[in-house]
Amino acid sequence: MAEIGRAAVAAAAELALATRRAKDAALLAGAAEIRARCGAILEANARDVSGAEARAVGGALLDRLRLDAARVEAMARGLEEIAALEDPIGTVIAEWTRPNGLVISRVRVPLGVIGIIYESRPNVTADAGALCLKSGNAAILRGGSDGFHSSRAIHACLLTGLAAADLPAAAIQLVPTTDRDAVGHLLGGMQDYLDVLVPRGGRELIERVQREARVPVIGHLDGNCHVYVDRDADPQMASAIVLNSKLRRTGVCGAAETLLVDRAAPAGLLARLLGALLDAGCEVRGDEACRAADARVRAASEADWYTEYLDAIIAARVVDGVEGAIRHIARYGSSHTESIVTANTAAAERFLARVDSAIVLHNASTQFADGGEFGMGGEIGISTDKVHARGPVGVEQLTSYKYVVRGRGQLRPG
Repeated sequence: MAEIGRAAVAAAAELALATRRAKDAALLAGAAEIRARCGAILEANARDVSGAEARAVGGALLDRLRLDAARVEAMARGLEEIAALEDPIGTVIAEWTRPNGLVISRVRVPLGVIGIIYESRPNVTADAGALCLKSGNAAILRGGSDGFHSSRAIHACLLTGLAAADLPAAAIQLVPTTDRDAVGHLLGGMQDYLDVLVPRGGRELIERVQREARVPVIGHLDGNCHVYVDRDADPQMASAIVLNSKLRRTGVCGAAETLLVDRAAPAGLLARLLGALLDAGCEVRGDEACRAADARVRAASEADWYTEYLDAIIAARVVDGVEGAIRHIARYGSSHTESIVTANTAAAERFLARVDSAIVLHNASTQFADGGEFGMGGEIGISTDKVHARGPVGVEQLTSYKYVVRGRGQLRPG
């Protein structure tokens, strides 16, 4: 691990000065290699999926792990989209001249060496490596043991891209072991090499990283996302948004986990929304009003309002208008992603202004909580922090800045 750290520091120094042409060439060559090796990647993934099934892993975790030709193509396309982004490094964020003639610039620079610890999703190997490279950072990737073979196959494509652009192979390193001690080293023994850590995975992993890390952490603990359907919502739109928010992919952090419905909504809207979810195979755990609307709804416990299910389960509650929705989210939410469905502009603006989450939406699915959908080409994760990055962590969020001061011999008076 120390060797990996030293190599990453050396690579980061080189990447900080790399041209956009070189970085983009590496990304485009990596994308081409992913397409060329699609069969090998899927074979490696089949090996991982078989092992996971043998361990009785199922549901959301298995969905996160599994690749198909479309997901492999999405990885390649993601690298190309990241290459098409403007290079943030060297961008002058602000510039001003002081009365004494000093010219001060705030200039965007890389963070340095970024460690990414992730579970299940092998596509993170491509996304994280590409985003770090584009932003001039060296990456140390530690994927989960369940996706080890998939991650190695994808990483090999990134290495081909780096070689094609004459960039150091240590710019994107994959920890070459499934030994859990490697995670401990990243958290507690790599502070001389790492500048920041980004965890992507379940609550247990993220809690451990936040508890044990000796360097700053960017991440989120839970994705307890809400959809609030207002009295002035279009019923057809509301139904479509609720179903997509919950069921498009239940295992992503932007999946809705709680449905809130205005008590003053038109008669039949609550039953329509609940029925659509239940008919689609989603378990609903609701309050008394929801159970009265559909007998198939199970009773919700207090714990359900806090729960990130990552499964075809949703909590449902009737609230007193937009203010009731805001109060519920403030008490039970995880500051991740919340959506309001309404034709009432004033209600929407009140919700968007007062809900203190990283992402708030009006008349759109919570599953748009994704860097790719935001035009960032991809993301390392969704941050619910308020310091440094918040929301999708893309290229720009993986940078810092420094002040460049140009003078003509000015001296500070005594």
